[in-house]
Amino acid sequence: MRPLVRPLALAAALAFGSLAMTVDAQTASPIPMAAPDSTLLSVSAQAEARRAPDIATVSTGVVTQAADANSALRDNADRMAKVVAAIRAAGVADRDVQTSGVNLNPQYRYAENQPPTITGYQATNTVNVTVRDIAKLGKILDALVATGANQINGPTFDIDQKDPVYDEARRAALDKARARAEMYAKTLGMRVRRIVSIDESGGATIPRPIPMMAMAKMARDEATPISPGENVLSVNLNVVFELGK
Repeated sequence: MRPLVRPLALAAALAFGSLAMTVDAQTASPIPMAAPDSTLLSVSAQAEARRAPDIATVSTGVVTQAADANSALRDNADRMAKVVAAIRAAGVADRDVQTSGVNLNPQYRYAENQPPTITGYQATNTVNVTVRDIAKLGKILDALVATGANQINGPTFDIDQKDPVYDEARRAALDKARARAEMYAKTLGMRVRRIVSIDESGGATIPRPIPMMAMAKMARDEATPISPGENVLSVNLNVVFELGK
C-alpha cells in the first residue's frame, strides 16, 4: 500500500493501494487508502461568503480623578450611572451590556532622588455594549458622550447568525473541490467515483476595532458617521475523492 501524498505546489495528491483504512498512531484519525483499480485524489479548496454586519460592539466608560480614592470612585459611579441610563434609553437590552472593568489607581509624581508621591486617584468603569441596530450606533455614541462618557473604543462589527453564511461558503468550497477533482479525473482518463473524506477549517475575517477618542459633540444635527462595511467568513476544505475507470 502506498500512503496518500500531498504535494505543496498544487495542494492535491494522488495515491494508490488497497481499499482499506489505516490509523495514524499520533492523531488516531483514519487514513483512507485506494482500491487496486482506483486512485485517491486530495484537493484543497477555499471559499468566502460576505455579509454586511448586523451587530456592533463598543467599549465605553468613564474616567475620573480626585484627590482621594473615595471621591474619585464616587464621582465615577455617579457619572457612570448616567451613561448606563443613556444606554438603556437607547433601547439596548440588559443582556447586551456587560461590565468589563472597574479600576482605581493612585496617580504618582516622580522627582529625582525622592520616592514617588501620590497626588490623587483615578477611577475607571468600562462596559461593553452590543448594538443590534447599527443604524442607531452613531446617535448612541453621541448620547453616551453627552451624558458623561469620556472613553470610547470600537466599534467591532460582527454577524449575529453566522451558520447560514458559513454554509454558503462550505457549498462554494465543495463545488470548487468537486470541479477540480473532475478536471484531474478527465485529464487522467478517469471519473470521480465518490468522496472519501472531508476535512474543514475556517474562520471569520472581521474588521479590527478602531480606537475613538471621546470628544464633546459640536453644534450640528448629524450623528457620528459610522461605516460598517462588510464581513468575510471563509472556509477551507480538504476533500479526498476516489477516482476510477
